[in-house]
Amino acid sequence: MSKFELKLPQMGESVAEATLTTWLKEVGDTIEMDEAVFEIATDKVDSEVPSEVEGVLLEKRFDVDDVVKVGQVVAVIQVDGDIDTASSGGETIVVSEPEPVAVAELETQMAGVKEAVSVATPDYSNSDRFYSPLVKNIAKEEGVSMDELEAIAGTGKEGRVTKNDIMAYLESRSSNGGQVKVEAPVVQEVRTEKVETAAPKETPQPKATPIKVGEGDEIIPLSRMGKLIAHHMMESINTSAHVQSFVEVDVTNVVNWRNKVKNAFEKREGEKLTFTPIFMEAVAHALKKYPMMNISLDGDNVIKKKHINLGMAAALPDGNLIVPVIKNADQLNLVGMAKTVNDLANRARNNQLKPDEIKEGTYTVTNVGSFGSVFGTPIINQPQVGILALGAIRKIPSVIETDQGEYIGIRSKMYLSHSYDHRVVNGALGGMFVKTVADYLEAWDVNREI
Repeated sequence: MSKFELKLPQMGESVAEATLTTWLKEVGDTIEMDEAVFEIATDKVDSEVPSEVEGVLLEKRFDVDDVVKVGQVVAVIQVDGDIDTASSGGETIVVSEPEPVAVAELETQMAGVKEAVSVATPDYSNSDRFYSPLVKNIAKEEGVSMDELEAIAGTGKEGRVTKNDIMAYLESRSSNGGQVKVEAPVVQEVRTEKVETAAPKETPQPKATPIKVGEGDEIIPLSRMGKLIAHHMMESINTSAHVQSFVEVDVTNVVNWRNKVKNAFEKREGEKLTFTPIFMEAVAHALKKYPMMNISLDGDNVIKKKHINLGMAAALPDGNLIVPVIKNADQLNLVGMAKTVNDLANRARNNQLKPDEIKEGTYTVTNVGSFGSVFGTPIINQPQVGILALGAIRKIPSVIETDQGEYIGIRSKMYLSHSYDHRVVNGALGGMFVKTVADYLEAWDVNREI
């Protein structure tokens, strides 16, 4: 018999933790290989985490609503026979129980560490009431005292305080204009040695303008995903020097060609042919021509990406945003691109994306035209250096130049809005890149076979 440690996998760039939302298996249940064991939620995706081995669930290390760091062991599975570590992704396999002496030694060391840590951090363990690690972390970050925590009415099982309970309390405290004074941690004397701590330096914060809550106004707390998205957006603005370039594109040939082939394509492939895969093909073509748009900035070093992985921003039913990634987009033909786009979009709306499908993007495309916007100024998805917004396609009168002269006609046109990081992308490169996308679309072959 051996034991397999199922760890929380990496779920995308800048994602360091996730909230465990559901256990799909209980201790003692049999687990098949690739069968989902638990569900997690991050600011980018809700996903099931499957087992890499067959066996029996032996231990659950976390409870529902706990925050788990990437790489932490979430479950232990008992497996018959030995496991090939190469096939299991190099996960830690515990073959034998540790020696009692080693365990006693480790417990002594951990007790010393806990004693030292308790001096500088709030202690919520003295209560007879149970609090999950997630609730404790929120309380610690928001400066909620033990007395305040004890006074919160819990709506969870057996009166437990849930994340929603403490968030509602914080929102109520904020709306009442009450500011809780957080006292500095008390330094205790250990082994008669006087411990002195320097007063922490206060970082000046911009004062938020107080918002008056009027009669009948509704206070809606931000969801966990909403707060993290807001944080990432501000982080991007504070990181990259955003600059925009705009190009108007005549996509009449693209519109006419799609109208001609879409019914036959759907009948043959069982897939709808939207404009998105056509635009993705054009962007992949431009990135191959201008590879210095397919980069990231790491300190004083530019990392030129080998693969062209296109992020496709998709709106979720709850109003949040997720960016599934089309891997090696330049290697797909239009049929493959259409199938991939439809598959990722459908599973994104149904919260069925896998962690690997939202990471390693090198450039992002967002379709603001689907909401009727003509153009926009999108925020760069870090650590990328560019993002392209696709405006709505409109029929407008336009001057048409021919060998016989100029005349006025009705054409289908749209705007491409290109945001790029001016720290590493100058105006010439940013402008030439989006112009290349436009030229590719305007030169679309109306007789193209698909």
